[in-house]
Amino acid sequence: MKQRNPKNRYDLPIGKKDRVLEVGGGHDPHPRSNVVVDKYIDSNYHRKSDIKVYGHQTFLQADGENLPFEDKSFDFVICNQVLEHVEDPEAFLREQMRVAQRGYLETPSLVGEYLFPKKSHKWLVLELEGKLILIEKEKFWFSTGLDFGFLFLTWLQKTSLAYKILTATRPDMMTVRYQWDETIDFEVNPDNPAYVRYFREAWTEEMTRTFFPQTSKWQETLVLLRTLAGIMGQQIARNLRQSLTRLSLSQSGKRDTKAMPI
Repeated sequence: MKQRNPKNRYDLPIGKKDRVLEVGGGHDPHPRSNVVVDKYIDSNYHRKSDIKVYGHQTFLQADGENLPFEDKSFDFVICNQVLEHVEDPEAFLREQMRVAQRGYLETPSLVGEYLFPKKSHKWLVLELEGKLILIEKEKFWFSTGLDFGFLFLTWLQKTSLAYKILTATRPDMMTVRYQWDETIDFEVNPDNPAYVRYFREAWTEEMTRTFFPQTSKWQETLVLLRTLAGIMGQQIARNLRQSLTRLSLSQSGKRDTKAMPI
């Protein structure tokens, strides 16, 4: 069942001794994963660049719909930006429940998919009432020609503090982040009008509040202050790392110069 919506894929309750599987690590595997599997190794159609594997990780080519592991072989399974690509999401999700006790799933939200759609994405995903709702994109008219991915995922993140604050305080706007324990509650291509309307109709205020409930000005202020502190802390840490790197290179260069024969 659903546990919570983490802030991101690093905000996960993984113990030091937990054995962690990642399904579809692609070009950006989670550093905590012990074993990483990917279905496609000869094509980057489903990812940005070549597969990456850290030195401490074991890599296997495997299909997420038919994983080569015994039941409950892992304590935790991570699946980041993969579910929207698969052929059979029911088989894919049941395999994760079979091989692990707990896990984390992340996909583009419906808003995210409309802003930066990808041809390799087969499914639209929403979380409603603690349940993942998946609807096949081909069941709807859906243009994939206009992709604002560079604007929203790269440019504004790099140049706009206001946008960084927005995405930090509303991470559920662009992504679905779902942490589960024992079971994943989901429906594929449901007929229930209460679910389908989110994919077909203009969102009303009531529908919008389902995903983005209104909070008090005091709550918003606290979130804003925490977010600003976090962004500033990250920038300070980044600047410090860069300064230390430059200092190290400078000292290394001086030592090399002194060692050179005249």
